[in-house]
Amino acid sequence: MQQPQDPQNQPELTATMNEADENKSTEPVMDTMPSLEQLLKKAELDAAEHHDAWLRAKADTENIRKRAQVDIANAHKYAVENFSTELLAVMDSLEAALAVENATVENFKNGMELTLKQLAAAFNRFNIKVIEPLGAKFDPHQHQAMCAIDSDLAPNTVLQVMQKGYMLNDRIIRPALVTVSKAKES
Repeated sequence: MQQPQDPQNQPELTATMNEADENKSTEPVMDTMPSLEQLLKKAELDAAEHHDAWLRAKADTENIRKRAQVDIANAHKYAVENFSTELLAVMDSLEAALAVENATVENFKNGMELTLKQLAAAFNRFNIKVIEPLGAKFDPHQHQAMCAIDSDLAPNTVLQVMQKGYMLNDRIIRPALVTVSKAKES
């Protein structure tokens, strides 16, 4: 059986219970959750760290870009250095041939042939190839027709090469100057 409560003690009991409930609910939460100030400081530190990392990445990218520009400029400037070195041997041979005072035509011819072999070897090392179109079908990408003459051969066949053409790897550096055939007029 319940005893009747004193109405005067009832508000006091309720107030005490409310204070206990408040203390229980706020104290454990305060201990485990960081304060707003702590959260703000952590966020500011993270933001500063990310900003610093971004600045470093930006500086690294800029340095790489500048180095790449210098490398490209040097590649353009010194691209033919190795080829030039190979051509120096050809130049030396030509100068040596001209320096001989009592050379015969036979000696000059032999010297020119050897010099031509040196030049052909240099071309070969750097993948410069001669376009040899004689008897082939005319190709406007590799040949430049200087004239067309009547012939019994199929039209647009290369009949004569006036000047050799050259390719560097797969690129035409000079088309061959050629004479092509055309159908005979009846």
